Amino acid sequence: MKRLLATTAFLAVAANAQAADLRARAPYLKAPVAMVYDWTGFYLGVNAGVGMGRDYTRLDVPAAPSFEVSHLNPQGALGGGQIGYNWQTNSIVGPVVLGVEADIQGTGMSDTNTCLLGCTAALNAQYNQKLDWFGTVRGRIGIARGPVLSYVTGGWAYGSVKTTLTEAAFGGTGTFSSNQNRSGWTYGSGVEASLGGNWTGKIEYLYVNLGDRQDAFILNGAAQTLTTDIREHIFRVGLNYRIGGNSNYVTPPPANWAGFYLGGNIGSGYARDRSSLAVNLGPIGTERFNLSPEGIVGGIQAGYNWQASNWVFGVEADIQASSQRDKQACVAFCNGASFAAYNAKLPWFGTARGRLGYSVGSTLFYATGGYAYGNIKTRVNSTLFGVNSDVEFSDTKGGWTVGGGIETPFTLLGLLGPNWTSKSEYLYVDLGSSSGAFAVPVVGAATITATTTTRVQEHIFRTGVNYHFNAPVIAKY
Repeated sequence: MKRLLATTAFLAVAANAQAADLRARAPYLKAPVAMVYDWTGFYLGVNAGVGMGRDYTRLDVPAAPSFEVSHLNPQGALGGGQIGYNWQTNSIVGPVVLGVEADIQGTGMSDTNTCLLGCTAALNAQYNQKLDWFGTVRGRIGIARGPVLSYVTGGWAYGSVKTTLTEAAFGGTGTFSSNQNRSGWTYGSGVEASLGGNWTGKIEYLYVNLGDRQDAFILNGAAQTLTTDIREHIFRVGLNYRIGGNSNYVTPPPANWAGFYLGGNIGSGYARDRSSLAVNLGPIGTERFNLSPEGIVGGIQAGYNWQASNWVFGVEADIQASSQRDKQACVAFCNGASFAAYNAKLPWFGTARGRLGYSVGSTLFYATGGYAYGNIKTRVNSTLFGVNSDVEFSDTKGGWTVGGGIETPFTLLGLLGPNWTSKSEYLYVDLGSSSGAFAVPVVGAATITATTTTRVQEHIFRTGVNYHFNAPVIAKY
């Protein structure tokens, strides 16, 4: 939670600094704006994106005995609509926008991967968790720099969570289901910018906390307790229509984005790493679970843009340090006599991507994708069949990434020149699978091999600043 608060606080400070000096000449602007942009008024719109749950889950079966711990990670596409109202007023840091917004979302977020309690034909516990829909009612506060609004947001959240546990144990098979409409809270940040006329586009991150759920029940004749902390990460883009709008505002010609740039960034990363532990002897088969490292990411980027009218084509490379870690997972019964405790980390990663964007005045909307690489570290401290082992596997893997963002002028209270920009960006990173094997001596039998496998899938939301080495020029288009 501290990492999440630190990331959102940084986004708010960056947004504040980005928009404070209205008198500074907008970087890369090729013609003056016809009038001041006003955000006041009603709006309605639609959005789409992806969501990932990071739901810390514990199943206690004292009669087994088993006390396994992992994360359920419902993931999938989402979409919905929003409606809101903004008030714009002046302050010592420039135009401040206060607002309220409500949204409702349908989602395809689900997770059917997890199979614990040995995961053999005779002894297993299989999970199915879904978030069918959710909604929020939030306040917004942001700093406007003309047609660009950088904001933080927070308020009430609610949604429908379904969890099903199907279990084979003690010679029987049974199912427990929990279907609840839950409420909690949310916060996040985003950037919204004019697309021309009454239309605006935005990119946004929300952290949604729907509380903790504990169920006590009897299944297959055994008393059990299932506890789940429901935490969702939402990444989405939106399109808003401002009712009434700012009809007299004239969008300036496209900014000059061509040339080299260099910058830095900071943000947060959240992973959904499909993992397994294969022992295949006695009561332990191949257990499936999720490792879910989270943490702060930060690094540098460099790139080059080409421009044809409003269209911008570019290449960019970045390298990131990461504090992402998950040391909560414990499988293979986790009862002291038999356990496998995990510590998964992503110490660093990088990307080399193409960018395709469209400049609306001094705001660049872009999509990006390409090659990704990174270092995966997985440590397993285990006691299996009375033998303890502590092994760590380190693997540098390559994969792919895709995402998008918004880049806008950045003046930092007038202290920086007209060559600075700020960007907010989402990336999905897939680094493929990493495996490691270790020996487990078994009394009265030959040594067996246990194999652990992890597929790394990352969601990255970050903000950054860039210095462009070209000087602003007059439009030639």
